[in-house]
Parts: sequence; structure tokens; C-alpha cells
Amino acid sequence: MPTPEEVDAQLLGPGGMFEIVEEDVLGERMQVFKQRVPSLRAFVERSVGFGDAEYMIFGDRRITFAQHERAVASVAKALRERFDVGKGDRVAILAANCPEWIVAFWATVSLGAIAVGLNGWWTADEILYGVGDCRPKLLVADRKRLARLEGASPGVPVVEIESDFAALWNHDTTAPLPDEPIAEDDPAIILYTSGTTGRPKGAMQSHRNVIAFVQTTLYTGVKGIMLAPPPPAGAPPVPPTCIFLTNPLFHVSGLHAGAITCLATGTRSVWNVGRYDPAVAMQLIERERITNWSGMNTVVQRMLNHPDFGKYDLSSLRAIGGGGAPTAPELQRRMREGFPSIKRGGHLGHGYGSTETTALATLIGGEEWQQYPDSVGRPLPTNELQIRDPEGCPLPEGREGEIFVRSPLVMLGYWNRPQETAETILPGRWLRTGDVGRIVDGRLYLASRKRDMILRGSENVYPVEIENRLVEHPDVLEAAVIGVPSEDLGQEVKAVLVLRPGATLDERALTAFVGEKLAYYKVPSHWEARSELPRNATGKVLKHVLTGDAESTFVEE
Repeated sequence: MPTPEEVDAQLLGPGGMFEIVEEDVLGERMQVFKQRVPSLRAFVERSVGFGDAEYMIFGDRRITFAQHERAVASVAKALRERFDVGKGDRVAILAANCPEWIVAFWATVSLGAIAVGLNGWWTADEILYGVGDCRPKLLVADRKRLARLEGASPGVPVVEIESDFAALWNHDTTAPLPDEPIAEDDPAIILYTSGTTGRPKGAMQSHRNVIAFVQTTLYTGVKGIMLAPPPPAGAPPVPPTCIFLTNPLFHVSGLHAGAITCLATGTRSVWNVGRYDPAVAMQLIERERITNWSGMNTVVQRMLNHPDFGKYDLSSLRAIGGGGAPTAPELQRRMREGFPSIKRGGHLGHGYGSTETTALATLIGGEEWQQYPDSVGRPLPTNELQIRDPEGCPLPEGREGEIFVRSPLVMLGYWNRPQETAETILPGRWLRTGDVGRIVDGRLYLASRKRDMILRGSENVYPVEIENRLVEHPDVLEAAVIGVPSEDLGQEVKAVLVLRPGATLDERALTAFVGEKLAYYKVPSHWEARSELPRNATGKVLKHVLTGDAESTFVEE
């Protein structure tokens, strides 16, 4: 058996399948994969080679690679002719996971336009903000999310998926794919991620960014195959990969790891439809013989806890991968014990990254993860990591500090936010993640993801947005929002309030008040009233004191 180092030398060295060279990227020299497609449209062009193999399955809707390519070409022509969508224009998509979401995405980027994935869980206020921020030529949305606007106009043309999209799908089924020139560093995608301003920011990802993600994913897959022991003599052939997607398409976990990578690799994908139900998910795994699951910790844990777990044949499932919050060692153990194929040598993996790093920076899995269950892995090829102190100076191994990432996967910047971009992407195109961690023996260990951030299930929740809403309530004088542990969701949202004199804590009224403007997952499920909030000498609220992780050492005199 070859060693990991020998496999890397073969794959990444001169003449290798994933040969790495140094090139100019946005004015900086950095490592890139030498062989790569010129744009995302090339993935659509190449996908016709997969013919009548199934690309995506949504319930009873089964769409082949050939059918998908024809739909993309037709929709792209319709976008250009009916809505004048061209290079650099935005097309916003606001919908539950569905084939139309995916076709609209590929049609948009094939034109050289920018696909904007709006959060499908947003409220009316957030939807109108997002549309106003990206200023799209067109909004493609489903009926349920349009209904949240209660008649308010988004201010742009709208294609309702249920009633209007079929006309685009069938606009011209003989149309060729677009041929507009697309440069590697042209923007392709905007995905919204919250930040310290309290309003979501649009992270712009280029064609180069996303292609690098696909290549990195392919590299890890090929390396895993090369390192796997040979099958026993007479063993049946390994069934083709079929991936189960339970993450939303407006996340990198659903779009990049799902729709994009599956098209690029000819992989069959089965998508969860509607609200996630562990029983339905188990039925799908059994019926479709699903081999891989790209699922967040929350949904996997809900399946393990379901009373019918063990009643379905889940033996086809040979790999589970996820991201977001680190997976607790106990959950890792339960996954290995709960899924037969995982227990018999299947693969568990976990990645660290963000929307700003186009999903991936480090990865860990297999036996290495069993040995180092608290780590999120080593930097992937072409990714450089540094741990820096508050002054921006690199720290030695083992010291805790802020995590910086440099790679061709680092986003272009934030849409229409030059100041925030300059504060996040520093000289040399080093991305300031805001996350805190340390590197030991080449492996990254997270101390926290953006110290104040709450990771509720698969959603990043930034407290300042909720705090800003709470202090608008007439009874609330001050508010601090923190995350508290949750067995099911990882964390839940808690609000600690200082009320105005004479006011009492009315949890039901405050819940409704926050829910009027913010998505349900941002609404606190735990409440506490205090006479004052712990602060430091500069007046900053000491949230680590509120969470019980430390005692306040500040004494007001």
C-alpha cells in the first residue's frame, strides 16, 4: 500500500492528474491546479457525455444529464431574449430545493451572468433587503416564498417557478449553449452570509473559485481510492456513487458539494424534498441505494435518534461527510456504530471552510479523524493557513489566534462592500476568517467560529442582527444574544435582556416581535432578564461570561 505522501507526490507532482503550479491570481502568485476547465459553463458542455444517466432526482422527478443540458441551453436563451440577461447581470433565485433552482443556476452562469442564491428561510424584510442589495435583472422564486411578501413588490421582474418556469424550460429545446467569453476571475455566484454589521453580505465567488473547489473535491476522492485497501478476491464490484443531499442550494454545502460537483463528475444525486424527515430519508437511502450523504451533524443525529432507525436497509451508505461546527467525538462514534457500511470500513469526513473560502480549506476523515477527533484536518492542496495574533503577526505552531487562509478558493470580495472587503481580504490575498484556532502537527483545531457566532443546525446565526431587533422593542433597554448547547441542533439562540423600568419579561410577545422581521431560526428559544450585562472597561458585553465560560474580572469603580 502506498503512503499518503507517495500518493500526493504522484497526484500533485509534475505530470500528475492534479499537478500544482504557481500562477498569478488577481495580482498575487499562488499555487493552483495546472489542468482546469476555463469556466463553469464547461462543466455543462462536458456533462452531455454522461448522456441518459440520471443527474438529479427530486421525488418522482428524474432528470438525466442530457435532459438537463437541453434545459439549461433553453433557459439561458430565454433569460437573454426575454429578460435581457447578459454578462455581469444578476439573476436571484429564491426557492426550496428543486430542479428549476439548479437549471436556473446553470443557465445564469453559462451566460456569464451572476447567480444569486437568496436564503429560502428569510422573512419578507430580509428578502426585500437581499433583492435590493444585489439588484437583479430577474427574480426566480417559488410561490411559497413570494407569498411571504404579502403583495409587496420586489421591484424587479419575477418568474414564479410553479406557473412561469416551464415556458423558459421549453423556450427553445434546440438552442445551443451560450458562447459569450467568460474569464476565470469573472464573478459567477453571490451567496449571502451575515456579518458584524447585522445585515447579510453577498460573498462573490468567481468561476476560478468554484472550479478550484471541484478539483479539490476530486483530488480527495481519487486520493481516497488510491489509499483504500484492495477488495477481497471475489468481492462484488463497488456500486456507482449516489449522493444524498439534505442541505439547501443557497448554501455551499448544497450548491457546490451537491449540484455543481455532481454535474462535473457525472454523479447521481438524490435530493430531500420538503421538510427533512428522518423516516423519509431512510426510505430514500434504502430505495435508491444511496452511497454518500453530504449531511450536517443535526440531520444525521436526528436519523440516529429516530425510533425507526435500524428498520431500514442502510447498508449501501458507505460515506458521510459534513462541515460547519466540529463533530463531537460521541456523535462520530454513534455514526460509526449506527451505519453498517461505515462500521465495516466506510468513510466519515469533516471539512472546515466558509462561504468566503468557497466551502473548503481543510479536511479530515477516516482513521486520521478517529485518531484526532477534535481536529478539522490539514490544509487541502493550494490552501495556505496562518494563525496570527491581534497585531497580524504569524504565531508559532500550537499558539491560538485568528485563522487566515490564502488560496485560489478565496472569494473575490463582498458585493458592493469595498470597505468590508478590504477589512477581510488583506495584502497578499490573505482572508481574515474571524475564526480562532491553533495548528498542531499540521492539523487545525478550532477554538471557536467567529467568537460570537451561533451555529444552529446548518445555519450561521450572528447575534448583532437579533440584538438590533430586540432593542427596537419598547420594553427592552439592552440585549445580548448568545448560543446555548442543544443536543438536537448543536446550539440554540438565547437572549439575555435588560428591561426598561416597570417592564416584565413577556417571552411570547418578544418571540412574535423578533419573528416579524427575522427568519425563524434566528428567533431566541431561551430568554433571561438581568438587571445589567457584564462589560469590560470599554463597555463591550462579555459574552463568554454570559455563557458561563468565564467569570467577569472587571470591577467598576
